[in-house]
This record gives sequence, structure tokens and C-alpha cells, in this order.
Amino acid sequence: MKTDIVLAGVGGQGILSIATILGAAALKEDLYIKQAEVHGMSQRGGDVQSNLRISSSPIASDLIPRGGADLIVSLEPMEALRYVEFLKPQGWIVTSTVPFINIDNYPEQDRVAAELAAWHNTVAFDMDEVAKQVATARSSNMVLLGAAAPFIEIEVEKIEDGIRTVFGAKGEKIVESNIAAFRAGLDFTRKLIADRG
Repeated sequence: MKTDIVLAGVGGQGILSIATILGAAALKEDLYIKQAEVHGMSQRGGDVQSNLRISSSPIASDLIPRGGADLIVSLEPMEALRYVEFLKPQGWIVTSTVPFINIDNYPEQDRVAAELAAWHNTVAFDMDEVAKQVATARSSNMVLLGAAAPFIEIEVEKIEDGIRTVFGAKGEKIVESNIAAFRAGLDFTRKLIADRG
């Protein structure tokens, strides 16, 4: 198995927590993992992008070549579109539709939505709203992870174990809240795939 993921978003959204959780899950499955250094500014409001490579075989490089990513996983729709050149033709974009408008010339939201819709393999929805419904707004990154999980060849239970590992020190209530958000995202994507037949 091999899954190459471009993680994208804005500093403060918890994008890099996803990499940490998947890393913990991959180790539990005895998989190889490499993560490129974060590009951009990881402070609150700056753009964040990282390459995450998971494989059952040794990985030579920590960078994903253009046209080589299986997934773009983003909590910000424009940031997802910024990296589509890295996506394989059959790859998937999994992103929230909620913009983080941190620049004066942010494109019109309708235009961003139309560009996302032009990609056949897209899972895009308001992850903040789903997070609020099942947990808290701060757990939208776990909704994102759940929405991406069907395209990552790691058992769901192992990813949930990774959530427990990463958030365990914060207490059981925080762990369960994040797992609830993860499962809500997972359910959304599973239903979407089933509806598409």
C-alpha cells in the first residue's frame, strides 16, 4: 500500500495534528512514513502545506512529485485548489467549504466553489458546522480527517487509536469529542460514496 497526501490549510486550524495522528496510526500498522517539512508560515493565519507519505515499502523521498498525490486534504478551499497540480488524475480532494479570508484579494467564494466542483473526485462540505453539531468547532480538523479516512489505507480503528494517543493527555472527554468529530466526517464521505454508486 502507498498513500501520498498533501495536507493544506491555514496555521491554527490543526492541519499538522492530522499528520501526527496518521503517523501514530501508521506506526501501529508497521508502515513506513515520511513527512516533509512544513512550507509556509505555521503561525495563526499563515498558509501551511506539508507532504505526508505512508507506505508498506521503504520511502525514498519525503516530497510528493507533481501529479503524484492520492489526496489533497485541506480545511480551506482555496488552499486545496492551490495544490491541485500535485494530484493524480484519479486522486481525491477532501476539503471544507468554509473560507479563511486572510488576504485582501481572496477570490469570490462562488468561483472557488465552482473550481472545486469541476474536480469529479471531491468531498467538500462545511466541516465547521458538522464539528459544532457533534463536538466543538475546534474539532473541525477531526471531521476533515474522518472525511479523508476512506481514501487512506489504514484501518479506521488504528486512526482512532492515533487520536487517543495524540489527545490522551488532555482527558477522556477531549478524546471522545475528537473521535465523535472523526466519525461524523467518516460517515459523511461513506454516504457520499454510496450515493454516487
